[in-house]
Amino acid sequence: MDSQKSKSKKTKKVPATRRKPANASCLAPGEWFEKLVALQARLRAPNGCPWDHEQTHASLRTFLLEETYEVLDALDHSDDAKLAEELGDLLLQIVFHAQIAREEKRFDVTDVVREIHKKMVRRHPHVFGKVRARNAAEVLKNWEQLKAAERQAKRQAGGEAESAAGGEGAKSLLDGVPRGLPATLEGMQLTRRAARIGFDWSNVDGIVDKLREEAAELRRSMLTKDTRKIEEEIGDLLFVAVNLARFLEVDPEIALKKANQKFSARFREMERLAQQSGRPLPEVPRDEMERLWDTVKREEKEAHRAVLAPERRG
Repeated sequence: MDSQKSKSKKTKKVPATRRKPANASCLAPGEWFEKLVALQARLRAPNGCPWDHEQTHASLRTFLLEETYEVLDALDHSDDAKLAEELGDLLLQIVFHAQIAREEKRFDVTDVVREIHKKMVRRHPHVFGKVRARNAAEVLKNWEQLKAAERQAKRQAGGEAESAAGGEGAKSLLDGVPRGLPATLEGMQLTRRAARIGFDWSNVDGIVDKLREEAAELRRSMLTKDTRKIEEEIGDLLFVAVNLARFLEVDPEIALKKANQKFSARFREMERLAQQSGRPLPEVPRDEMERLWDTVKREEKEAHRAVLAPERRG
């Protein structure tokens, strides 16, 4: 009986996306990490890869962003094998930057790992200390307070000049939000930090009303033909839209990226349909373009319903 149970366990099927690669070895994660670090050092060596040797922190910025978006794309497709691959590519970027810093005698990958380990312990006193957190909201509130205290300690350690107005220097919960972030992500981080101390809308209806208010203000500013005012009102409208996304727990950057992809797919289909009728899209009258757009949307919805139909029957 025991042998039969053992046999059944061995033959149990594992979903394809969760199956380990056939060449996976028994090395521990730390050992594989050390091999990756050594590999990157070898590529950067004088007798290594010429391309790797030429890279700098600045030249790698684009790749860091690209790999991050590829991870997000893999998450959207729920493909475990692809996600593991893309996370590896992202990890390589971290190792690459750390190797460049090590060569410049600034820091190395050990510092990177040690500092994030210390930070995670420090910012989870409800796990590793005596602080108690009843729910996720309290965890986030404590997290922001800890971050603020860390920033203050860094200021004092760095001997920053005191503000003439504030005596000890201006401090804000918003300090530390990177100015180089895409505008949607910066807006989300700013409003999220404010929300964590209770400065937030009580419900989604208030934000939707604010969205309508900003749209009305934009319409009024358009009548003045004041480009500065129009720009300001468009900014306010977009900021409220980002805040709405954050409140609904949607990443505005990802949402806009998907909207861009949807528009691109529909527009390309319009081009195909126009070409099929014997004319390039730029030669199609505007009203006919609108009909093509409606046709594409209708076909898209029908295709979507066709995909959902078997699921509903099941």
